[in-house]
Amino acid sequence: MNAPTHPDHLLPQLKLRDVPQALIEALKARFADRCSTALVVREQHGRDESSFAAPPPAAVVFAESTADVADAVRLAAQYAVPVIPFGVGTSLEGHLLAVQGGISVDVSRMNKVLSINAEDLTVTVQPGVTRKQLNEEVKSTGLFFPIDPGADATLGGMSATRASGTNAVRYGTMRENVLALEIVTAAGDVIRTGTRAKKSSAGYDLTRLMVGSEGTLGVITEVTVKLYPLPEAISAAICSFPSIEAAVRTTIQIIQLGVPIARVELIDSNTVRMVNAHSKLGLREEPMLLMEFHGSPGSVKEQAETVQEIAADLGGNAFEWASTPEERTRLWTARHNAYFAAIQSRPGCRAISTDTCVPISRLADCLLDSVSEADASGIPYFLVGHVGDGNFHFGYLIDPDKPEEREVAEGLNHKLVNRALSLEGTCTGEHGIGLHKMDFLVSETGGGAVDMMRTIKRALDPQNIMNPGKIFRL
Repeated sequence: MNAPTHPDHLLPQLKLRDVPQALIEALKARFADRCSTALVVREQHGRDESSFAAPPPAAVVFAESTADVADAVRLAAQYAVPVIPFGVGTSLEGHLLAVQGGISVDVSRMNKVLSINAEDLTVTVQPGVTRKQLNEEVKSTGLFFPIDPGADATLGGMSATRASGTNAVRYGTMRENVLALEIVTAAGDVIRTGTRAKKSSAGYDLTRLMVGSEGTLGVITEVTVKLYPLPEAISAAICSFPSIEAAVRTTIQIIQLGVPIARVELIDSNTVRMVNAHSKLGLREEPMLLMEFHGSPGSVKEQAETVQEIAADLGGNAFEWASTPEERTRLWTARHNAYFAAIQSRPGCRAISTDTCVPISRLADCLLDSVSEADASGIPYFLVGHVGDGNFHFGYLIDPDKPEEREVAEGLNHKLVNRALSLEGTCTGEHGIGLHKMDFLVSETGGGAVDMMRTIKRALDPQNIMNPGKIFRL
């Protein structure tokens, strides 16, 4: 097993706090066999899908209720020991790493759908409910939850990172779809933010504050989200293009014409090749748009015809339909598996992931220059994008034992982020800041805004025990 590597910009965070044996004994007394100090369990909870490595937490508590979470946090607070929430471990930015030591609170067993209010189009769940589980449980009502980040993430984790994904161009992100939360604070108190009402002017918007806080202000223990009627008709299509530019220009025209497309995903030729090998498909190995249309049969047909005409004018060809659920599932499963297809294309590699988002009118400017830089670097990469809302991702595939490859990949990422910021975009459209983007946050928002965030953090978490070392440095 290789020794953990610590990028230079993370070293200041790796000052581990002592976890007293008295705390471990108190946790074991409270949780019995639901508190584990076994190395294999701690290592599982001390890594995510990022390329970073850090020592594992000192213990893992498997919570089954809000009271469990509150008790774990209260005990940790007595000893000023960090608490890191854990769902299913799909983070890409090091959110789950115990960079200052501490305990991991695993909420995956808190996986009950608490109430479905079909008449109001809302549902309340525990944080360990995954998006696939939620949609399975509500499908008999004729409703669905549209936020789809690709991985089968938990609703708690999706709220904590303000996730979005493939449907965001039509249905928005977690920011628009979370109505209310239950939170365990750094003191171990339980508070509620928001209600099931569609709007409110009651005081500070604490729900929005917590959505995207990445576990640094509290642990989410309940989530109330919006549901949507299942579309009467759904149709998916793929279209190949002679160049990435043609695919991007097609997307821009679709959005600027106001076509209410539900999904429009860009996959470059590298990624198509990887997906073909991984999922045993026979897609044309050219830049491709994967699209989905929702609505009545008539509106879906009209949307698709408009898009097909736009694509044809820009060189799009091999327009293929997938109208049956099985065909659509096959295509979207392949898209969602793109990350793992890429990882398997270079055995032993790790991916340096990017997550920029720019105004749709600037998408071509940002994306094409970044593709040219990536091609010239010699680093293998994949490219996917929720380009309907200006968000796209490179994954630079590096050998973790070759620091020079990481340096090249991080250099590409820096150029990409600086380009996006110069175009009035953001360093992260949906993955969050975590460890990887702390310096980019300062570049994007300015020192004054980050100082305000620090003020909020210190006020709500004076001991800095809630997932410390993430988003910004204290």
